[in-house]
Amino acid sequence: MYKRILLKLSGESLMGEQQYGIDENRLAAYARQIKDIAALGVEIGIVIGGGNIFRGLSGAGKGFDRVKGDQMGMLATTINALALSSALSSAGQKARVLTAVNMFPIGEQYSKWKAIEAMQNGEIAILAGGTGCPYFTTDTGSALRGIEIEADVMLKGTRVDGIYTADPEKDPNAKKFDRITYDEIYDRGLKIMDLTATTLCRDNHLPIIVFNMDKEGNLLKLITGENIGTLVYEK
Repeated sequence: MYKRILLKLSGESLMGEQQYGIDENRLAAYARQIKDIAALGVEIGIVIGGGNIFRGLSGAGKGFDRVKGDQMGMLATTINALALSSALSSAGQKARVLTAVNMFPIGEQYSKWKAIEAMQNGEIAILAGGTGCPYFTTDTGSALRGIEIEADVMLKGTRVDGIYTADPEKDPNAKKFDRITYDEIYDRGLKIMDLTATTLCRDNHLPIIVFNMDKEGNLLKLITGENIGTLVYEK
């Protein structure tokens, strides 16, 4: 079982069946799953996207200044972090929001040491605001935070159950990988994360597991050793 994980959650997944914003039922389901693995003693850091509210790159395509658009995206991730923190508290699980830029009293300013202290004290460390810099995705923020907090693995929760040869939502003939190397991802041009994030993980020996977080119970199954999702590893 992993001692410490970095869980990357998709902002879009928080919409549930809605077209925008946060689905309270999906949020509560995430909180239950996270609480279940925290009860096993797993130390948990979480990075959550903001695509359910605003995505900086999409905004830039509609005329927003890219830097301002990315800053708006950072605020969107912080809104989601606060929502997840509230849901965890309601479920009886302590959580602490740490932000990449100073937003006190909304959250404490992130540092590796604060995040590790929180996790060692049994709190969920929710790491908001991406990297704090424009031009970086929350995938890259997840890779960076996972490396910084010395996580054993990055768990990338998505709405599909792993990595496929093609988009399984568009191609019914797509085949799922149980395991795949970083080199194979590059060679096949698979876009599980942006190139910067994937390279950061590879160069710093941080394995990734891509799995379906929207199916309740999957996170616990993965942590307890069941073959869930797709493992990305070095040769």
